[in-house]
Parts: sequence; C-alpha cells; structure tokens
Amino acid sequence: MTEGSRVPIGSRQGGSVVDPGADAVEEAPLLGPGRRPIKVGLVEDHHLFREGLRLVLDRARDIDVVGEAATATEAFDVLERCRPDVMLVDLSLGQSDGISILRAISARRPEIRLVVLSMHRDAETVRQALLAGATGYVAKGAHSLELLDAIRAVMRGESYLHSSVTGAIVDDSLRWLRSGGPLSAREREILRLIAAGNSTRAVGDLLGISPHTVRRHLANLSAKLGLRGISALVRYAAQHGLVREEA
Repeated sequence: MTEGSRVPIGSRQGGSVVDPGADAVEEAPLLGPGRRPIKVGLVEDHHLFREGLRLVLDRARDIDVVGEAATATEAFDVLERCRPDVMLVDLSLGQSDGISILRAISARRPEIRLVVLSMHRDAETVRQALLAGATGYVAKGAHSLELLDAIRAVMRGESYLHSSVTGAIVDDSLRWLRSGGPLSAREREILRLIAAGNSTRAVGDLLGISPHTVRRHLANLSAKLGLRGISALVRYAAQHGLVREEA
C-alpha cells in the first residue's frame, strides 16, 4: 500500500483485513490543552469488520474507542457502562432492527451523537435513520478518513452525509417539494386508516369514496414521499404519529 493512499473501510488484502487507518495518523488533529479524545462506541456484529473499524479509530489521536458491541443488548450495555460521546452503528445487526436501536439509544441518551455505517444507500433508509436520531451516515466502502470526518463533524454539532447518499436525499427532497409539500388532510386521513390495518375497500367505505380513489391517493402519497409499497407508508405513518391519532 503506497504512503497516503486511502483504503475502503473493511477491505481485505491477503486474506485479512487491511489496516485502513495508516493514512489517518498524519491528518488526525492534535489535542489542545484541556481537550480529551472523543469517546466512541462500536456497534457491529461482524467481528472481522469491527476489528478493521477499530484499527481505523485507534490510529486517530483524538478518538478513543471505549466499547464494542455485536448485539442490541451489548449496545445498550456499552451505552450505559462506557458513556460514549458518539456511537457508530451498523443498521444490519443480526435479527435486530438497526432503526429501532437508533431510536432507543436516542430516547435513553438524547445528547449522544449517532453515526450510521451501512451498506444501504437508498433515500428511504437514510431518511429513517435520520428520523430515528442519527446525525451522521457513512456508506460501507467509504475511505477511512471519511469515517473520521463524520465522527468529528457530529461531535462539533454538525450533520454528516456520505457523498454516496447525498444525491438520493437531494433527489428525494426535490421530489417532495415539486409534489406540493405537506400532506393534505385527506391524504393524512387515508394514510392513518391504512396504517391502522384497514384495506383500501374498508377505507373507501369509511370515507365514502371508491377503492380506486383510495388507490390513487396512495399512489400520490408514494410519489410525494418517495416511498414504495404499503409497508413503507405504514412505517412513515408510525414515525410521524399518524397511527396514534386514531385513539
């Protein structure tokens, strides 16, 4: 590996994880008087990949890895026992839902900074992660310095989106703006009823409209929100409190 080259996080060479942090040493900022390293917790279920992440972070003078977790239970243990400033969370964590883990961590410690490290680059996944409390999103395969940049940025109170996902988010936002912005009262009502488990026919009966009209509204909602399928619309309704409105 040539001096100063960047290696994708978790890449392999000769059957083992390459030390991807070698290029980060010179660019890591020196700590000034009274400053302590950023305490980071790692949540990643693949041991080999987690070792690669630790190699990246251990070479940065301003970052201290204080705990590692491979499961949701271990993640909450690291959260309480190690009190990290930043948690780096993989969304694909075995049988656990990474978005739910983000939401639970944010609820327990609202001040913590959450950086997602994920193979998913679609706008819906990024949006869900941000809504769940993440302020940083880095795609797997990013360079080591990009990961360090993300951690430092969120610690400064900034948001960080990796370049591979910003395009999808911008396109999604433009589509939302061009479609007319906020949901209408009728759209919110239909979305609430669908999220409550009603069929399109049942929704039509309740609102006095045809099932065809309900389906057209759902198609418009999908286009406006940039979502695909009923399940995605239901998740959106739950995240925005529309399901609870039925009570």
